[in-house]
Amino acid sequence: MDIYQHFRKEEHAFIDQVLSWKDDVNRSYRNKLTDFLDPRQQFIVDSLTGKNDDVKVWQFGGGRHSERQRALITPFYEQVQQEDFGLCLLQASYQEKFSTLTHRDVLGTFISLGLKRDKLGDIQVSNGLIQMIVADEIAKFVVLQMTTVKRMKISMEEKPLSAYREQPSVWNEMGRTVSSLRLDTVLKEIYHVSRKEASDYIKKQAVKVNFKLVEDVKFQVCEQDIISVRSKGRSKLVKIEGKTKKR
Repeated sequence: MDIYQHFRKEEHAFIDQVLSWKDDVNRSYRNKLTDFLDPRQQFIVDSLTGKNDDVKVWQFGGGRHSERQRALITPFYEQVQQEDFGLCLLQASYQEKFSTLTHRDVLGTFISLGLKRDKLGDIQVSNGLIQMIVADEIAKFVVLQMTTVKRMKISMEEKPLSAYREQPSVWNEMGRTVSSLRLDTVLKEIYHVSRKEASDYIKKQAVKVNFKLVEDVKFQVCEQDIISVRSKGRSKLVKIEGKTKKR
């Protein structure tokens, strides 16, 4: 069976990468630790690893509800510890009365340092506190270089993961029947807008799928996709139950 038929064409390169990781672990009996993966990538990694495989996949992002996680691919007999995921919690405080900081502000500052998004996990910004999970191999660089956010001076420091004040996202779960999995059709149902309004959001570059800008109204949405629409919030396609019969 062609495994690619179940995934988007643009995901084929990532599939090849995952299969290569599995082969390397099988041959060398050495663990493979990935960068941070978004929920869709996590789903793909799990999908490519069967119960009878000679490898196991473990995923962790620092908290119980982490959205972005690193995957650890190991021989089937291996047992892993939290520290095996190479995570570091960085923390800084700021004065809320002088400025309002957002997730976007912190992410933008991180990217401006020339670092890859794949090295950054979840970000929490609230009550005068910034917390971010990063790959431990870049932690010291971030501490030294990330000294301002939105023109506000901060001082990052490393903290144990046990100090992570995770704020689980609150999702309103609902089921919908849609005529297709086109992005504009799905947006119409989720956000209760007209088909034209949904198309306009996409064409005006206000829609991202898995944190990547999508400008094609015909883009096919898949399980575990994170969809965000500017000013209207985020949603997640958890499961596709099946197709209905046309009458």
